[in-house]
Amino acid sequence: MQLSAGTFTINGGNYLLLNKGITLRGAGPGATTLQKTDGAKPGQEETGPNPSPLVIIGPARYSNGSGSSTNLTADAAKGATSVTVASASGFSAGQFVLLDELSGAGWQTDPAGRGQIWASPDFRVVWQRHNPDQGTDDPFPDALSWFSRSDRPTNEIKQIATINGNTISFTTPIHISYRASHTAQLSTFGETFTQGAGVEDLKVIGGDQGNIRFHWAANCWAKRIDNTVWHDEGFALERSFGVTISESYVHDAAWAQPGGAGYAISLSDGASEALIENSIIVKANKVMVGRSAGTASVFGYNYVDDGYINTNTNWIEVGLNASHMVGSHHVLFEGNYGFNFDSDKTHGNAIYHTVFRNHLRGVRASFGDATGGNGPKRCAGATYYSYWHSFVGNVLGAPGQMAGWVYESGDLDTPSLYKFGWDDWAPYPVDPKVAQTAVRHGNYDYLNNAVRWDPAFPERTLPSSLYLSQKPAFFSAGRGYTWPWVDPTGTSTQLYELPAKVRYDAGTPFVQP
Repeated sequence: MQLSAGTFTINGGNYLLLNKGITLRGAGPGATTLQKTDGAKPGQEETGPNPSPLVIIGPARYSNGSGSSTNLTADAAKGATSVTVASASGFSAGQFVLLDELSGAGWQTDPAGRGQIWASPDFRVVWQRHNPDQGTDDPFPDALSWFSRSDRPTNEIKQIATINGNTISFTTPIHISYRASHTAQLSTFGETFTQGAGVEDLKVIGGDQGNIRFHWAANCWAKRIDNTVWHDEGFALERSFGVTISESYVHDAAWAQPGGAGYAISLSDGASEALIENSIIVKANKVMVGRSAGTASVFGYNYVDDGYINTNTNWIEVGLNASHMVGSHHVLFEGNYGFNFDSDKTHGNAIYHTVFRNHLRGVRASFGDATGGNGPKRCAGATYYSYWHSFVGNVLGAPGQMAGWVYESGDLDTPSLYKFGWDDWAPYPVDPKVAQTAVRHGNYDYLNNAVRWDPAFPERTLPSSLYLSQKPAFFSAGRGYTWPWVDPTGTSTQLYELPAKVRYDAGTPFVQP
C-alpha cells in the first residue's frame, strides 16, 4: 500500500490496522507523515481525549478471546527444540504459542536487608514485594499479571514446527529451562498472529497510546521510520515473535518521565526473538525496556543516547537494557553505542543478558555530565538481584576523560566502569552476588588503557559477532565502515565508527555519509 508525500491526520481514537501480510509504505520519512493532532504534545503530561496509536500491526487492538493451556509432563531444557505435553489437542504446525512457568516465589530473606522479599528460592525471579511492605513495592496481586499470565513472568513465544503424538517441536531452541515442578505450560493465543506485515518510509508523530504497536505479530517489521512525540512507547512489541525494527530514528518522547509514558522501545508480554538494528534512539525516558519479554532478541548496532527524566535531568537513566519488569532473560546487546548498559529492579529483576562488543561511554552527550553533578555515572551496571549477565569484548569510557573514575563501585556518587549490585533506595546496599555471577571477559577500558581477561576462560580470540555470519550491508553503505567497529584487542585502535552514530552526528538520520 503506497502512500504519497503529504501529511495524513488520524484523530478521534482512530488508527491504521495492518491485520494481514501487506506493507504500508510512504514516500520517505521526510515526505510522508502520519500525525495525531489531538494526542501527545511535546512537554505535555496529559494524553488527548481519545488515546490511540497511529498504527497497529496485528489482528486487533485488544484480544477478543483466550487460548487454552496444557501442562508439560517433563522439564524443557535450555537448548532443546521440543516439549512433551499432557495433550497436544488444539495445537497445530505453524501456530505461535507461549511457553511459561509459575515463578515458585515465596517469602525469602531479602539480602538487601529489607525484611523478606517475594522471590523464588534460587532468585531467578524476584518480585518487588516485601514483608513488611516498602513504599516502593508493586501492588499485589495485580502486578503478577501486568505483563504476563499471572505469576508466569519467565516465558517465551515459540512457533510450532511439527507435532508427533504429545511431543511438540519448535522452529527455534528453548532459551531457559521450564520445569514441570513449576507447572510449566504451553498455551495457545486467542488471536491468530498477523504475519509478513510492515510499515516503511514515513514519519509518525503524536500517538498517545504509543505511535506504532505490534500486537500478535510474527515476522513483521518497521523500517526507515521517523518516530517522535509519543505517549507510552514509540514502538511497542506485545505478544509478538520475530519483529524487526531497522534504520529508524526514535526520538523526543512527549513526556520523558518514569511510569511508562516516555519509553522509546518496549518489549512486553512474552515478545520474543525481535531484532532492533542500525537505528538511532535518543531523548526519551527509557530508551528501551523489556517487561516479562525479550527472549532471544537482539539489539544490534544502534546509537543510543540521552535517556533522561524531564523533571530531574541530573539523573542518568538506564541505557541499553531489557529490564523494568521481572522475567526478561537472554537478550543480546551487540555492537551498540550506549551511554551505559544497566538492568534495573524497579519492578523485579532481569537475568542472563549478554553484552558483546559495545562502546559503553558512561555519560550522556547532552547533559554536561563530565563537569556537572549528574549520576550515577557508570559504563556497565546491573542493580540488585540482576544475576548472570555477561560482558564480553566491550570498550568502556573514553580516552583521556576518566579522571575521578574507579574500576568498580556500588556507590551512587562514585563514577565507575562497573556498578554491579547497586541500589537506588536508601540505605543503598550493594548486592555482591551480581558481580559474583557476572562474566567479565576481554573488555577494554580507558581508565587503565588495557583489556582485562577472566583467567577462568582461556579463549582470547573474540568472534566478530554472536548473530551475524558476515559484515552487514549497512557497514558498506556511504563511505564504508570497519566491522567490527568495537575492537577491544586492537593494538592501536579500539573504536572505529558506528554507522548509526555517524548519521546522527551528521544530522542525516536516514542518509549514510
